[in-house]
Amino acid sequence: MSHAVNDESLDTIFRNARTHRHWQDKPISPALLMAIYDLMRWGPTSANVSPARVAFVVSKEAKERLKPHLDAGNVRQTMEAPATAIVGYDLDFVQYVPKLYPQSPGAKDWFKDPKHVEKTAFRNGSIQGGYFVVAARALGLDCGPMSGFSNEGVDREFFAGTAVKSNFLCNLGYGDPAHLRERGPRLSFDEACKIV
Repeated sequence: MSHAVNDESLDTIFRNARTHRHWQDKPISPALLMAIYDLMRWGPTSANVSPARVAFVVSKEAKERLKPHLDAGNVRQTMEAPATAIVGYDLDFVQYVPKLYPQSPGAKDWFKDPKHVEKTAFRNGSIQGGYFVVAARALGLDCGPMSGFSNEGVDREFFAGTAVKSNFLCNLGYGDPAHLRERGPRLSFDEACKIV
């Protein structure tokens, strides 16, 4: 990479971006949801394992299936959001390793220990989840990432018969700025980092 993105882009993705809980009544096209994935998939993962899996919950029927698995405080914002992404990770990512990491033909054998598979899937799926939020913001969407749901219930409802496990939910849409909370503080560099 030869240059930094401009300040306007940094504002859009980071400085001015907020977690939204109220949404404008404005749909998101399937093409835009596809564009989020098309950007997020380029983020780095260990040995390019790419374990993230995303279920976009958009229809009224699918939202009703999700509703019983939400904590009470997350129901309204999720039901009102034009889309809710269930960002998960696939414990069966190993099947794709020969395709995704062809430069090392024996790479699939690195993942024989189920504990290693789970740690790798969760860690790298979480990294990809962060890229998911960045991609959505870069494409002009507001995000409401959250926990506060039953992973077991969501997995039964949306990932039955697969090795995919839910990590977090992310409401997507065009936020209503009139309802934004005051921005919470962040730790300073010295509180969170050190140079060694």
